[in-house]
Amino acid sequence: MGAHVESGSVELAYLDPPFAVGTKFAARTRLGQARAHGEPAYDDTWPSLDAYLAWLDARLRVVRETLSPRHGSMWLHLDHRAVHDAKSLCDGIFGRESFIGEIIWLPGNGTKARKGPGITHHTLLVYARGDEPIWNATDPMLREPYAKTSQSMHFKRKDAKGRRYRERTIAGRTYRYYADNGRAIGSVWSDCPAMVANTPLRKESTGYPTQKPLKLLERIVRASSREGALVMDPFCGSGTTLVAAKKHGRRFFGCDIGALAIKTARKRLEEA
Repeated sequence: MGAHVESGSVELAYLDPPFAVGTKFAARTRLGQARAHGEPAYDDTWPSLDAYLAWLDARLRVVRETLSPRHGSMWLHLDHRAVHDAKSLCDGIFGRESFIGEIIWLPGNGTKARKGPGITHHTLLVYARGDEPIWNATDPMLREPYAKTSQSMHFKRKDAKGRRYRERTIAGRTYRYYADNGRAIGSVWSDCPAMVANTPLRKESTGYPTQKPLKLLERIVRASSREGALVMDPFCGSGTTLVAAKKHGRRFFGCDIGALAIKTARKRLEEA
């Protein structure tokens, strides 16, 4: 990867690596086919968690070097199996002070019976390389409408253009909020269901296992990069990040160790 991407050239890197699930994944390559009997996609078995973390550590270090030293950020997408250990890795590689925050994504797939609370979320760790990571806070994909009760109670004033607003004074400073701008969506994302990417009857689905919904990647791309910037996905899988980047006017680079992933991503990009 380092041979193909110039050091310091990437504004956003999204990583959706194997999760250390302990199984092999196959793809649904024709309608009606069960994934279990489909074409092999990738192997997510490891001798130990330490072996997995050592593998991940090496790749995180390469990714950091590709990021813009001023504006670059990395999103690492994992689940409960390894995310807490990976957080420690990232703290060591990027510096704990470079941790921007985390997003909790709710795929909406339900949960299996287990001892203890059911696990129904993924965690995306967000790290910056430099002091000015891109965060497009006012982008519509990072906003949601104010609740109707809030709009009726607080947004009672109008400006010269007829826009409804409210003002709040905090520590001696007055801030104006417009109703039509909406509010920040926060760190728990429940409106990007996984089923749109994993259900055979939906046009978005490619049959590739663990495919993420396009809406999720569109939001990430628009949140942490600018038009014309370079977006990178070193575990591109079905190519969702690349399609999102193309759709929103970003340059993109993706790679994957699996032949099926490359074939699937290339087909999606050609169709896009």
